[in-house]
Parts: sequence; C-alpha cells; structure tokens
Amino acid sequence: MHVQPELREPALVIAFDGWNDAGEAATLALDFVNQAIHSVPLADIDPDEFFDFTVRRPTVTPASESLRRIDWPRSEFRYGSVDCSREIIIGIGAEPHLRWRRYCDAVVDLALDMGVERVILLGAYLADVVYSQPVALTGFASSPGVLTELGVASSHYQGPTGIVGVLAERLQSEGLLVVSFWAGLPHYIEASPNPRGALALVQKLTECLDFRIDIEPLREDAAEFEQRISKVVAADSELTEYVKRLKRREFAQ
Repeated sequence: MHVQPELREPALVIAFDGWNDAGEAATLALDFVNQAIHSVPLADIDPDEFFDFTVRRPTVTPASESLRRIDWPRSEFRYGSVDCSREIIIGIGAEPHLRWRRYCDAVVDLALDMGVERVILLGAYLADVVYSQPVALTGFASSPGVLTELGVASSHYQGPTGIVGVLAERLQSEGLLVVSFWAGLPHYIEASPNPRGALALVQKLTECLDFRIDIEPLREDAAEFEQRISKVVAADSELTEYVKRLKRREFAQ
C-alpha cells in the first residue's frame, strides 16, 4: 500500500495483459480511463512469488548515463474520482504464472480493505468476427439481470481459463458483485493495441458504473485504426474473400 485513503463507494476494475487480453484491448481501455480520471498510485503486488522471470523477463532501461533501471512484471492499483461523490480503483497487471489462489487472496484483501462492493473484470479474445462491424461484447455477472440491462450477451464459454476467470470466482465467493466484459476481436488481424476493442470496453464500463469521461480521443484512434485495417484487407485478396465469407455467414444467421 502506498497510501491509505478513505474512498467513497469505490468500484474495482481490473485487466490483465497476456492470454486474457487479445489486441491489448482491455489494458488499453484501463490505461485510457486512468488518464481520464487522473488516477494516482494506491498499491501494487510484489511479483517475486507469482512470476517465473525466465518466462516473463524483467526489462532494463537507462535511468541516466551511469544508471539503469530494472522494471519488473507487476500488478499496479491506482485510484481516482469519477464524480464528486465516489472513486474507482483500477488494477492493471501481467497475468501471474504461479500461486494463483494466493494472488487472488491479495486482490480480495485489497478490495475488502477499501470497501469495494462491485468488481468489473475486462478481457478480450480472438474470434471469427468482421473487423469493420461494431465490436461485440459478451460477459458474465454474478447478479441476474445485470447483463440484460446493459445489453451484453451472456458468455457460454467452457474450457481453459485465465486469471480473470479464477479471480471472478474468488471475488464472488466473498459476496462481491462481479461483472466481466469481453471484447471479441478478429483473429485474422495481427495488430496491437486494438483501440476499437478498447473503445467498446470503455463505453460499457462507463455505462455499467454510471460515470462519464471524454472518449473522443479513443474514438478517433479507433476510426484511424479501422481505416488502416481496411487498407490491409483490401490489399490482400485472400483476406478480402475471407471477410466476405464471414459477412455472408452472419447475414445468413
């Protein structure tokens, strides 16, 4: 803990890079929100017992001509006001390699200590979707009716899960309201970060938590990104034909 603030009805919003974050859409979304609310450091989780540093290596950067700084994989939590009566806590981290249950305990302890009652988890995945259509979101909510009110389709995924799925179950077991949103992004577009996915997640997050920020910069980035991808698709005949097949399939449904 860097500080011990008295927060007012805070919600906790978390995203992890890596397996849970296709196109870096989820972490980009929270980076954008962090800047919009002028968040400040709250806490971080020591990476030593949760990472294999031969798999995800720390990075070195020059701090001056004679000094270098080591940056370790980390989970950082920041907080900021979304209006005059409440704050949100934003957590962005690398998916840990080890001791997931102990890692989740640390996140739960933070949430309970800060008086959090609602947690929003963001992610993104690759799918057979048309790149130029609005980004479709799926999700999960521990309270019936939340997704319906937000116009989000319920996810029926079964299979291997990441830290987001494990953390969601752990938080729910503590009695917190848990909601997750996942952006479906085209698997045939190898471009990161994906601001279209980030925009869809930010829009739904602000709707879910009922706060407003200026999303025009992100909307502009998303439009420019779509234009670049359109040029890439148009220049590749096989890719163009594949997208046409996806459109015909969706039209048939």
